[in-house]
Amino acid sequence: MSRVCDLTGKRFVVGNKVSHSNRKTLRKFNVNLQMKKFYVPEWDEWIWLRVSMDALRSINKKGVYACLKEAEKKGLIKLY
Repeated sequence: MSRVCDLTGKRFVVGNKVSHSNRKTLRKFNVNLQMKKFYVPEWDEWIWLRVSMDALRSINKKGVYACLKEAEKKGLIKLY
């Protein structure tokens, strides 16, 4: 399973690891993803989502159903 946020589509970013001697080596900066269980009152059911912490803050602010609708509008997920 790839490390991509279900709601925002965030994925890793590529950058350089810089050593003490100033050598640059490519590396990946992974997204802070967590598997979370959310209750959607509009559907009256629990769902599991792999979300970034940025998406979790949006869910706390707007609600899970509004965030799901936005992700569907962006084409990231498909609702029922």
